[in-house]
Amino acid sequence: MSKNGNGSKLKIAKYWAASCGGCDISLLEIGPHLLDLIKVADIVFWPCAADFKYKDVAAYEDGYIDICFYNGAVRTSEQEEIARLLRKKSKTLIAYGECAVDGGIPALANLNTKEEIFHAAYLENPSLDNPNGVTPQPITECEFGELEIPWFYPQVLRLKDIVDVDYEIPGCPPQADRVWEAVQALAGGELPARNDAVKVACRDKSVCDECPLEKKLIKIKEFKRPHEIRPEPDWCLLEQGIICMGPATRSGCDARCTSAGMPCRGCYGPSGDVIDQGTAMVSAIGSLLDATDEPRAQELIRQIVDPVGSFYRFSMSSSMMKARK
Repeated sequence: MSKNGNGSKLKIAKYWAASCGGCDISLLEIGPHLLDLIKVADIVFWPCAADFKYKDVAAYEDGYIDICFYNGAVRTSEQEEIARLLRKKSKTLIAYGECAVDGGIPALANLNTKEEIFHAAYLENPSLDNPNGVTPQPITECEFGELEIPWFYPQVLRLKDIVDVDYEIPGCPPQADRVWEAVQALAGGELPARNDAVKVACRDKSVCDECPLEKKLIKIKEFKRPHEIRPEPDWCLLEQGIICMGPATRSGCDARCTSAGMPCRGCYGPSGDVIDQGTAMVSAIGSLLDATDEPRAQELIRQIVDPVGSFYRFSMSSSMMKARK
């Protein structure tokens, strides 16, 4: 690892938008390599770890930050504002984690309208006492003056829907070994030339290509949820009727879930040149069904619980559907 071009330490930033916070923790999972990182880099913005303010970033010169990791999708006006600010202040902006890359879990909210979401959260929520039906408003007048909170957008967006992104590190969260590989490449100036948003810290192959479980080329006779079956060890979970997103998901995780007997959930997004992760999964399942006619195929498909939520669990904002029309 090396310092920046003028010999001083790299200046690194990290921001948390619409996400669970796991991506902030994942950077710490590089473990002892953190000691190597702090030798060549200083943190100049990381609200999760230290008391930085937006005004601190605004005061930096344009391009002051060498590398900025932006994790989380864009759901509110505040998150868009900070994305634009960090793009302006950063030489290299990285969409870090699946929420920033493809929308992630937050983007499943795109299946509902803003009004439906507010109704469920603030009006029908059994844990609330809200007899007047009050919902959050961007601007509210009160005795102390005008109060303003961020605007809640109609749908969840990817970081690259808002600003130009140099690189993307997928995963929910990104796997620690891949993160360290990417950090080393970034610090050493060894990343590939940018062409749109280049994905790093992952591989073009699918999880199935790295999965150690045996494919016996047996057709699926019925679908089961993971809690309904004790799968046979060392045998492909999808062939056993458990929805496993391995065929449609890019690798980079070393197939850790399937190696432990758990189905892939699709958290590294669509694999290779796949544009739509869900349709790729439908195609994969279609070729494995034990069905010789349409009624039998429909019978099997009806056994899949929440296909949209399963097939687009992490990639709704990158899908052809993007949101409910």
